[in-house]
Amino acid sequence: MNSLLKDAENRMKKSVEKIVEEYGQMRTGRPSPALLESVKVDYYGVPTPINQLATISTTEERTLIIKPWDRSVLNQIEKAIFASKLDLTPMSDGINIKLNFPTPTTEQRDKWVKIARDTSEKGKVAVRNIRRDVIKEARDLEKASDMTEDDLKKFEEDIQNLTNEYVQEMDKAFERKSKEIMDF
Repeated sequence: MNSLLKDAENRMKKSVEKIVEEYGQMRTGRPSPALLESVKVDYYGVPTPINQLATISTTEERTLIIKPWDRSVLNQIEKAIFASKLDLTPMSDGINIKLNFPTPTTEQRDKWVKIARDTSEKGKVAVRNIRRDVIKEARDLEKASDMTEDDLKKFEEDIQNLTNEYVQEMDKAFERKSKEIMDF
């Protein structure tokens, strides 16, 4: 029973970590190098993350500056940013690429909050699916007489409490992200 509970907790924890990671790559109106983590550049036939090809820094005037270590990859980086879903226009001076982040409109912010909410719901569904799978395993154990009915009831309560805890963590992560998006 304890091993089932520990397995469920580890899987739920990974679900929360995945959602937090997705939030890190979401636009908020502020420039962040984490936004470019999902953008892959075709570097000699290999899809390579930008942060492995260049230095990415943030300036105070809402701009990201990408300084490639090899200038021959400058055009591929630009193409990869254009092809991404980030809605950013790269500007190259032949040495660096600048990405300006204009102040987002209220409609854009609302759209980003909706995307964050959908991401949170996806994470909650994953946590609930883990609960369902683990309860099914426990019921199978009870049918095979490896667990008593009382133990099963106690286990179901424990797994529900664990599920509630991780759903609350998802809610807290969403609240932090939506606050970050809506802050001007």
